[in-house]
Parts: sequence; structure tokens; C-alpha cells
Amino acid sequence: MELADIKTIAVIGAGQMGAGIAQVCAAHGYSVALCDAAVERAETGKAGIAKQLARLVDKGKLATDARDATLARLEASTAERAYPRADVIIEAATENRELKIALFRDADRLAKPGAILASNTSSISITLLAGQTKRAERVIGMHFMNPVPVMKLVEIVRGLQTSEETLNVIRGLGEKLEKTLIVSHDRPGFLVNRMLLPFVNEACFTLEEGTGTPEDIDQGARLGLNHPMGPFELADLVGLDTMLAIAEVLQRELGEDKYRPSVLLRNLVAAGWLGRKTKRGFYIYDDQGNKIGRSV
Repeated sequence: MELADIKTIAVIGAGQMGAGIAQVCAAHGYSVALCDAAVERAETGKAGIAKQLARLVDKGKLATDARDATLARLEASTAERAYPRADVIIEAATENRELKIALFRDADRLAKPGAILASNTSSISITLLAGQTKRAERVIGMHFMNPVPVMKLVEIVRGLQTSEETLNVIRGLGEKLEKTLIVSHDRPGFLVNRMLLPFVNEACFTLEEGTGTPEDIDQGARLGLNHPMGPFELADLVGLDTMLAIAEVLQRELGEDKYRPSVLLRNLVAAGWLGRKTKRGFYIYDDQGNKIGRSV
């Protein structure tokens, strides 16, 4: 397969990440099928994209005809309808190893022979996912950053079996989507989260010890380290369940105690306080996503 052969992209998972990936792909001229376990969820994801695009039009950042063209290229679908005609399938489901294994087995079974299977996983082994298929050389990681339409980076992850051809095609796709690309070998956490999770986890330990408030820790990262967001603000944006899942992968796969998730992070997830998507994480949020208090 060559980059020019890619016409249709299927995205598995219509949540925040999947919808963002679908939006970006459709905005850059690809026909996109947004899929979920139930087509109603995919419809909800598409409706969310329409709202995002409407906001951009209202702010004068997007032309009305560009919005209409993007939505025209986007459909809510099911795996059975979308996979057989997709040239690239991008999995963006919850960060759960068993779920992703099942999704890759289904995608491999339903997709046409030449299709590439990509995963947006933050930490799960691409080599493992590729091993669940009969096209291991056409499996690759394509880790977008959140929020996808805004963040410029895509982390491409090459599994042990990933072919040079697949790497080059996906690199080309990322460039067509106007993303900046980095390439990681298949190691736990890859590049970005291998650096990020210890940082966020250490912030949790610092908070647990009473060294500072969440606001002071975030402010310290923003102004002292020149980060655009503090560790708790970022964790709430990404989702605390996702952060915990990545931390557990790092601890399990690397076997080092320094990756042990903090009790605070575990407790917030156990409480169902997962960040902005539940309106409560380290901070409390209103319906517009504005901070109105803190949980800890």
C-alpha cells in the first residue's frame, strides 16, 4: 500500500480521542467511518464533532463550507459496515489490554487484506496487538495527543513485526494530517508517557505528603517549568482512568517500584472521579469545563 491508496479511514471508539481523530481525518479530505459498539454511540460522537466545528465557525476560525465538507465526509457506522471498505483502521478505545486485543482480532477478521491496523494506545504493546492478527507487519501504533484537533504531535510506535512499508505509509498519513511526528520503538509507555507518568505520579506523591496544594503544584509546573498545563490539570484532561492504566502498565512491564501508582490516583479512579469527562478529578468542573473547586 502507498499513501495515495488511502481513501477511507475507520476509527474504532467514538469517545473523546476517537471523535477527535475522526474529525481531523475528515477535515483533511478522508472519508471517515466513526464506529462504536452501538451505532447510537457513534451518532453521539458525530454530533459532538458537529458542535465542535460549529464553535469554530462562530469564532471565525473555520469557514462554513469547510465545516459542511468535513461533516459530509464523516459517517457514524458499525464495524461490520465500515471495516471491509477501510484502507486504514485506527483503534481508539479505552486503555484496556483485553478490550484492545478483542478489537484487533475483530478488525483483522473483517478488514480487507491490504488494510493497515493502527492503535492509538498510550502504553499497550503494539507487538502484542500485532500478534493477535494475521497481518502483523501491517499493525502499528499511531498515538495522537489530546485534544487531537489542537495538539500537533503524533507518536508513531513500531512493533517488532511492523514493516518499513507500513511505517512509511503511516508517516505519510500523519504528515497529510499536518501533524509533527516522532517514532518510538515498542517499549512500555513509548516516549511521551514514559516521561509523563512519573512526572504526574510524583506530583501526586507531593500532594499526598502535604508539600503543596494542587493549585501551587500546577502553578509551579506552568511558571517554573514553562509547561502549558500543570500535572493535575493535564491528568484531568487526559482522564485519570487512562493515567492509572498507563502507570500500571509501566509498573508491571518494567518491574520497577518508581512507577507504582500513588494511592491518591487509585482512590480518585475508585471514586469515579476521572477528570473533566466526569466533571470531577483533582478539580471540580462546571458544564463548560471551567474549574470551580478542587476535590483534594
